[in-house]
Amino acid sequence: VQFEESGGGLVQPGGSLRLSCVVSGVNLDYYSIAWFRQVPGKNNEGVACLRINEGSTHYLDSVKGRFTISRDDGKNTVVLQMNNLKPEDTGLYYCATDGFSSRCPVTYVGFRGEGTQVTVTQ
Repeated sequence: VQFEESGGGLVQPGGSLRLSCVVSGVNLDYYSIAWFRQVPGKNNEGVACLRINEGSTHYLDSVKGRFTISRDDGKNTVVLQMNNLKPEDTGLYYCATDGFSSRCPVTYVGFRGEGTQVTVTQ
């Protein structure tokens, strides 16, 4: 399983970013895909999760109403649209899956990508 993330960058508070995760080596119809956030000195946290076979999603409370996870139609790409960004959203965002289920949230990271950096600052 391989992930290739892109779309991160530097943005001001209130701004938006669209992260993309190209997935290979796994059938998205059978596994859930999650976006995680990694911040030095803190535990990694699952930000959003997508169960493609059901079309259901799960979000961290702090991002509900601001972030949207979805599948790019016809592609092996999972997108995270992030709006109204806040400084506390800063971190390295990476895609992950447990590799054996379609459960959300993803509680066991079996496979992950290298991530893309998001920095929210004035």
